[in-house]
This record gives sequence, C-alpha cells and structure tokens, in this order.
Amino acid sequence: MSTPNASSSAPATGSASASGATPVQIEPASLTPALLGESPFWHPREQRLYYLDIPGHALFRWSEGDVTPERWDLNSEPGCIAPLASGGLLVAQRNGLWRMDPDRGEYVQLAPPPYDASKRRFNDGKADALGRLWVGTIDDARQPESALYCFRNGRFEVMQDGITSSNGLAWSPDGTTMYWADTKAHEVYQFDFDQKAGTLGERRPFLKFPVRAEGQPLSSYGGRPDGAAMDVEGCYWIAMMEGQQLHRFSPEGECLQTIDLPVRCATMPAFGGPDLRTIFVTTAREKRSPEELAAQPLAGCVLKFRVPVAGLPVQYARLDTEG
Repeated sequence: MSTPNASSSAPATGSASASGATPVQIEPASLTPALLGESPFWHPREQRLYYLDIPGHALFRWSEGDVTPERWDLNSEPGCIAPLASGGLLVAQRNGLWRMDPDRGEYVQLAPPPYDASKRRFNDGKADALGRLWVGTIDDARQPESALYCFRNGRFEVMQDGITSSNGLAWSPDGTTMYWADTKAHEVYQFDFDQKAGTLGERRPFLKFPVRAEGQPLSSYGGRPDGAAMDVEGCYWIAMMEGQQLHRFSPEGECLQTIDLPVRCATMPAFGGPDLRTIFVTTAREKRSPEELAAQPLAGCVLKFRVPVAGLPVQYARLDTEG
C-alpha cells in the first residue's frame, strides 16, 4: 500500500503545474457554481457533460460553448447519475433510485432506498461494463455505517460495508480490478473483480493519505480522497477534497502526477471531449469561509484542462429489461 505525503498549498491561479510535465492551463467550463458539484460524466452520444449539485437538488447538462448549463430540479439530494443504454439517466437519490429523461420530462422511481433515509443517502456511483449500477452511501453522522451496493434483478445487494463515506469508484481498463475509497478514513482500496458474475474478491489497501491533525492549517493538509476516474493506461485519478489537488496513480500505487487546482475543494474528475483527453473536475463551495470564496472565485464551478493520455469512456447502465 502506498502512503502519499501531505502536500503543500497550491496557488490560487488559473493555471497549474503538473509534476514532471509542462504547465496545465485550467479554465472553467461554466461560471455557474454549484454548492457541491458531483458525479460528472461525458455522454458519448450527446457529446455533452452531465453533473449534479447535491445540496442544490439539481441536475446540470453542459455543452461546449455554453455560458450557462441547462438545469433541472430534483425532488431529493442526488448522489450520482449514470447514462442508460436505452436513453435517459439513472439518478441515485436519498429517496431511492430514479429513471429520468430530462428531454422527455420522465422522472419515475424504480426502487426505494435500501437504508434508513433519515440517516444516510446515496453518494458516489457508476455502472460497470455489463451495465450494473454500483453505488455507495454516506452516513449523515459520519459513522462507519455506510455500504456499497450493486443494483441488479430489480433490487440493491450489499457488496461491502463498514465505511463512512463511499467514494472513488473506478475499474481498471481490463475490468479485473475495482477501486473504492472511504473519504473519512483517507483510504483507497482495490478488489479483484469478476466482471461476468459482478462479484468482488477480498478488499486490499491501495492508498492511504495522512489524516488532518487537530489544528493543522489547510495549507499543509493534502486532502482526502473523493471521486475518481481511470485513464487508458490504467492510472487512477483521484480528487483530493480540501487538498486543492488531483493525483494520478499507477496501478502499483506510485504517484505519477499531481495537478494543483485554483480551488480548495475538488470533488470528482471525469474524462470528456471528442478524444476523451479533457478532464472535467467538479468542485464545491458549500460551507467554505467568505475569505476562501473571495480568494477562490471558481469554487463550485466545473473546471477543465487537457491531458496527453485519454480516459476510459463512461459505461452505460442497463436495467434488467434492457438485456
């Protein structure tokens, strides 16, 4: 298991340096901020970016050149979204799993939540290569009572439990390894993944980040692992909440690249654009100090920058009736 060092503060600028690489020019995809942006994905058919605002109860869709993204209100806190192979979206919300087609006005519940919705909600989630939706939860009291579920045969199955904040889902390019994180524990795990059966091997440690000490200033805190994405070389990109950075790790856990960001709270990267070589990063501004927001006006906006190695495309979710 790799244990990265805590990193120093990053400059609040519109560009950033990548370790061992030329500077990366970062710019906002949209200047419309979310309170807590999450779950971005690039839709291959539409060539548009979808993402959420969790406390804002909103779905956004952005097209290249848009000044303001399209927005749809949701009836509960969303945790994640995934495109459906048959069209529309799956939306995992605090109050269950929903099918939504914003263009047709469809918004129907498919399943109730498999937990006490007064105590926790859905969080990070993605579909695997066969279209099964994997989605974890986050405990409101930040206790280790959250779980990772797989939705199949019309119901949720518990696949892992005993964590606080489920995040960091990703699969290796060959589909044989799954990655999963517990944000509060500052840990990322790996599992052997049986793609045909949709089952997991034993949980093993992959990365562990230093926990913020009591009284430690944010300027010396490296952050905690949030959302993730995978590139075609099998490298794992992870957003560091409150760390103001993205890291790129090899399958062996070596940090190959660090991107400093102009905002403190990155939540999740996603590869997009026609060549999947643009990284979009959702960010947060909820509960940040007035001083921090004044110094970081892009907080809550979706950021984007170009990279030399393409990412994996999003996987389509499939309901049992879709085959």
